[in-house]
Amino acid sequence: MIDRLKDILLYDEHTPLLFTRLYFWVFFAIVLAVYSIIYRQKAVRNAYLFLVSLFFYYKTSGFFVSILLVSTITDFIIGQRIYATKNELGKKLWLSLSIFINLFILAYFKYAYFFTDAFNTLLGTHYTPINHFAYWTNSFFGTHFRFDKILLPVGVSFFTFQTISYSVDVYRGLVKPVRNILDFGFFVSFFPQLVAGPIVRAADFVPQLYKKYSLTKEQFGIALFMILNGLVKKLFLADYIAVNFIDRVFTNPLSYTGFENLMALYGYSLQVYADFSGYTDIAIGLALLMGFRLPKNFNSPYKATSTGEFWKRWHISLSSWLKDYLYIPMGGNRSGSAFSYLSMFVIAFFISILAATIWVPIGIVALVLLVYGIGLISPAFKNWVSTNINLMMTMLLGGLWHGSSWNFVVWGGLNGLGILIYKMWRKFKKWFQGKLGIQRQEEKEKWYGRMVGIFLTFNFITFTRIWFRSSDFVIARQVLSQITQHLSFTVAWDVLVGYKWVFITMLIGYIIHWLPTNWKEGYKMAFVRMPYYAQVVVAFTISFFLYQVLSSDMQPFIYFAF
Repeated sequence: MIDRLKDILLYDEHTPLLFTRLYFWVFFAIVLAVYSIIYRQKAVRNAYLFLVSLFFYYKTSGFFVSILLVSTITDFIIGQRIYATKNELGKKLWLSLSIFINLFILAYFKYAYFFTDAFNTLLGTHYTPINHFAYWTNSFFGTHFRFDKILLPVGVSFFTFQTISYSVDVYRGLVKPVRNILDFGFFVSFFPQLVAGPIVRAADFVPQLYKKYSLTKEQFGIALFMILNGLVKKLFLADYIAVNFIDRVFTNPLSYTGFENLMALYGYSLQVYADFSGYTDIAIGLALLMGFRLPKNFNSPYKATSTGEFWKRWHISLSSWLKDYLYIPMGGNRSGSAFSYLSMFVIAFFISILAATIWVPIGIVALVLLVYGIGLISPAFKNWVSTNINLMMTMLLGGLWHGSSWNFVVWGGLNGLGILIYKMWRKFKKWFQGKLGIQRQEEKEKWYGRMVGIFLTFNFITFTRIWFRSSDFVIARQVLSQITQHLSFTVAWDVLVGYKWVFITMLIGYIIHWLPTNWKEGYKMAFVRMPYYAQVVVAFTISFFLYQVLSSDMQPFIYFAF
């Protein structure tokens, strides 16, 4: 009995509290049962959800819950000080402190090995990173946590960005500081979106802390639909094709033909979408059942007709965060700023360390001098660089947000380059049409143009996934080599037959994704309008089906790694 209780209450790294585990749904049922008793008392409700969110994070990431608490306490105090300080300089200093603390936490846990390895490579030393937080905890409290290895806390990239946006929004006057630390803790740690988003803005979520609970029949139906939809995406689409095909190919690309590598790449585009959007669908549904609205995070991204539009449809909460808190402060599309060039220096520093050779920084300096020289000769080129540098820096920093490796540098750079090329193409097309005297039509009228745009964008985004999915640069080169040099369709039929259920699943996934939006809205609202008993029958049927296709080895959500 005691051992069973320990299993329930104590953290186990082998059984984290995931949406795809039965244990989570028992946990959520208990949370909802207690919530149904106290939901009318806002202060009690918020404090209760803060505590259960801390338990959820502890069961997901262990004693890294202390990092979440440190971030919560410091940003709560700093938010109060920003609001209370009257002079602009004082406000900026407090804001800078918040940004520094959050970025330090993020950099320490996410990039400690990166910096240490680079330092050792450059200077021939043999330093090993240690977890100072665990070491200090052992010293003060007599605990026995491992401090010889730094592990990445689940969701640290998400809750640090969320607390940074809170401090910035308070500084900008978009929201008043939360006066109760329990309310603020609830905002930071709300468990449905804590570990993989969507990233919630204070200006959008804080007012909900003090609103009366409401849930209509339609909202209940939407919430249940979102949860079921998310589970189908994750367990049926993402996990099945990953376990039975994609993971095998990317583990050893050279053991598979170029055609199999190519199909695995298209499969991964579906997997990463179904996995991540599935998580956020579940999170949005769970939050809605408790009366809270989370922002939409995906909008059929593979319907995008350009790379720029893709990033308005994919991971919307991160894309809009980067735009509002990074791209616009840099200067947007107006011109480069001191912040832009500081960011460029940081990125160049990262790339130089990743290369671990003197020739890369020399090459970067030479490139900068070349661009500067051309700019002196051609004002038009200088203006083009000045207005587009912020976009490229934002995409490169977005790549590095995902991890400190060449793969993410290349991935972010390619996406930035894709946006720049599309912008140039639009200008050229407008100029060319003007020269020929062609009347410009609305994009929505050119259905064939949209089809071409979707085809090119989807294939380009899928191509960049080579570096996003591969575990290292060697694997990425192998996948690229197999596709470009050993692509033969002579084995295509045998591969399609051998993995028929995988490809049927992929086909179903892509067909559903590319269905017209009004069709999707139609079957969603058909479910919403069903009587409760019919919704229960549908939910039970889907759950039974998912149990039949469930992978024996639970797959973590992909974005838990970020």
